[in-house]
Amino acid sequence: MSSPAAAAPAGAPSGELTRSITGRLLFFYVLGDVLGSGVYVLIGLVAGAVGGAFWIAFAAGVTLATITGLAYAELATKFPRAAGASLYVNKAFRNPVLTFLITICSLSAVFAASGSLATGFARYFGTLFELVPTLLVTLAFIVVLTIVNFIGITESVVVNMVMTFVEISGLVLVMIIGVIVVARGDADFGVLTSFTAEGNPIFAIVAGVALAFFAMTGFENAANVAEETINPSKTFPRALIGGMVAAGVIYVLVAVSAALVVPVGTLAGADAALLEVVRADVLPGSAAVMLNVFAVIAMIAITNTTLVSVVTQSRILYGMAHEDVVPAVFARVHPARRSPYVALVFSAVVVASLLIIGDLLSRVDDSLDVVGRLATVTVVFLLFIYALVIVSALKLRGQGETADSYRANTPLLYLGVLGNAVLLGYVVIDDPRSLFWVAGLLAVGVVLYLVQRLLAGRSRTGLPTGGGA
Repeated sequence: MSSPAAAAPAGAPSGELTRSITGRLLFFYVLGDVLGSGVYVLIGLVAGAVGGAFWIAFAAGVTLATITGLAYAELATKFPRAAGASLYVNKAFRNPVLTFLITICSLSAVFAASGSLATGFARYFGTLFELVPTLLVTLAFIVVLTIVNFIGITESVVVNMVMTFVEISGLVLVMIIGVIVVARGDADFGVLTSFTAEGNPIFAIVAGVALAFFAMTGFENAANVAEETINPSKTFPRALIGGMVAAGVIYVLVAVSAALVVPVGTLAGADAALLEVVRADVLPGSAAVMLNVFAVIAMIAITNTTLVSVVTQSRILYGMAHEDVVPAVFARVHPARRSPYVALVFSAVVVASLLIIGDLLSRVDDSLDVVGRLATVTVVFLLFIYALVIVSALKLRGQGETADSYRANTPLLYLGVLGNAVLLGYVVIDDPRSLFWVAGLLAVGVVLYLVQRLLAGRSRTGLPTGGGA
């Protein structure tokens, strides 16, 4: 496949990215990223935390995430450049240390998310090929997606759109099974208001939202391709919010269907919960075939989201290299493919390291759920980022605005700051061990920061840095 991104536009500097993403492609980019990151991987954990009413957790998570998305939409239309949250915080506060912190938090979030998703992919893969080691599957998975992204951003987004249609078909199948159960009169609607935890159901919902929120993460990745989007001031807000709302509606319908078809205890105890819906054999005689088909669909869905994460990792590094936050070598773009190849390779190495460490720890501690732990780490980083991005949107009001700039509802933004902060506090208190993983990923960022400071110091004294685009 030839790519418009394969060559720079006439007169464009060799280190610039190319605008080739349309509004329609961006809509499916957002929809595909959000959908694959939660329903296929974490729905069982959410059901276990809340009970039959776990659809409420998805609805609440969608609401909070969409409010945050409003801030991203406003900032992306004013500053349509790669780097997303890191760029916004840098412009709002002009504090190098804070900018570095938000950059490494953004990177760490997508690193952890990629690791969680890769492990989820391996679990579905294991239903088809049981003898292949999980770690080998996850590492090969990350390498292949890195190569796809190296080929070019246009190819990556087109592949993303195709996989989005496939993953939606899997979720439609789950909803059809739910409709059949209801039509037969076998559905117990009382389960939709039941809670697992004793006491105040609000705490059960908050626990579920803390996990379900991971399912809505991914929309922020779209901000990192704003520099490669055609007419971002018009297309970006509609594509971002539209994709998030569509994903949210699908999430709630799938959660309701799963709760009506399969006992909550079965969903909570399954590594691949949606397979249990297909395994219920609502369509007599088809379960064996459908299980294999659905496993393939689930793997495509997870691949879709992880592909976007791989794109995001490299674009954050690329964008912040131009802001002198990380070493300039990450701004290097391949002359033929127009891809930030150094950033891609570095990102793949970090994610592979997380997977190897997680595999080793799980062998020592059988109770460790790598998917859940990395998902929690992702949420910790993102909740902090989201709150700071909303503050940045409020602080940058009046700067960089044009007649076409999108402006979010101010009271909703304040509500978003409060919601993200409260949820962050709950997640940290509920799973304090996740902070060790958080610290480890931050340490990677500290190394990058020290290298950048060292290179900057050498540059000021006339010594060569060895970097540059």
